[in-house]
Amino acid sequence: MKMNIFTALPLELAATAIDTLCSSTLVMGSVPPQITPDISKMHFQYMTPCLNYSVPLMEAEKLWMHPKFRKNRKLVILATGWTNTVNESGTIAMISKAFMCRPGVSFVIIDTAHYVDTLYKWSALNTDLIGEHLAVGLHHLIKAMPWMDIHLIGHSLGAHIMGTAGRTFKKLAGYLVSRITGLDPAKPCFRYSKTLPGLKQGDASIVDIIHTNIGILSKREPMGDIDFYPGGAHPIKPGCLTIGCSHTRAVEYFAESVYPEHQRSFLGIKCSTWSDLKWRKCSSNMTSTMGYIINRKASGIHYVDVNGRSPFGKAYSDLLPKHFGCAKNKC
Repeated sequence: MKMNIFTALPLELAATAIDTLCSSTLVMGSVPPQITPDISKMHFQYMTPCLNYSVPLMEAEKLWMHPKFRKNRKLVILATGWTNTVNESGTIAMISKAFMCRPGVSFVIIDTAHYVDTLYKWSALNTDLIGEHLAVGLHHLIKAMPWMDIHLIGHSLGAHIMGTAGRTFKKLAGYLVSRITGLDPAKPCFRYSKTLPGLKQGDASIVDIIHTNIGILSKREPMGDIDFYPGGAHPIKPGCLTIGCSHTRAVEYFAESVYPEHQRSFLGIKCSTWSDLKWRKCSSNMTSTMGYIINRKASGIHYVDVNGRSPFGKAYSDLLPKHFGCAKNKC
């Protein structure tokens, strides 16, 4: 652990310098016209065990009215991070596989049409516009299904997309979406809230964050109603040697928690101070599981003990299956 911390320190200093430079230049710049998101090219994609169904973002009612779409289910929508596309995304593969074990959930991804697959600065700037477009699509949804339980999930840049979507949805609909989960929200270029506000507390009825590569590729400070720090307050997670591995851990932890048998295997203990989190001296009797199932009454920062390899959840790990899977749902 000491080796990892010393190795991460220069990377964190470099990341902070890049973040400052990027954020400062954004104050003076704008999105070049050639990469401004075109809403007509963006789609919702409804994932099922058998087939996936895609419709344009601005024609969301076509999906909600599709005979395969179950209107009485909770709706979960995922946005991925930089360089992740619908057809080439480990994030989507991990999380969609897990949600196929949740027959009571309709799982949808947002196809950003490569607008987070370009120069990072442009991709960061695009998060606001993509989030606004997503909110418009969601507003089409509630015309067909008012008061649906909506849970938005975003990894890295995708977390900030969902933050903007939540804020814009409130302006359009007059109320907040039920929940936004941020999986290691991106740090670079999101230093100044007036330029790029990103995901923050108040963007949904409850905002929960899983921090895994803090200070380097993702934000260090608490951002939501409840912030989880699996493995503690350092940027390299147990079992990882690289920052990329740690950044992806948030996805792996969350995906594992979606499987019903493992939904309570990540136990978070509330920390009174950042120092308590840093030294792992959190002993509060206030707890919340991390991941798909959380305590909606919980708040503050939480330490979560994790394993260095899958299965990552430690709570009741001796009693849980080591492999993940479920009976295939009917198409």
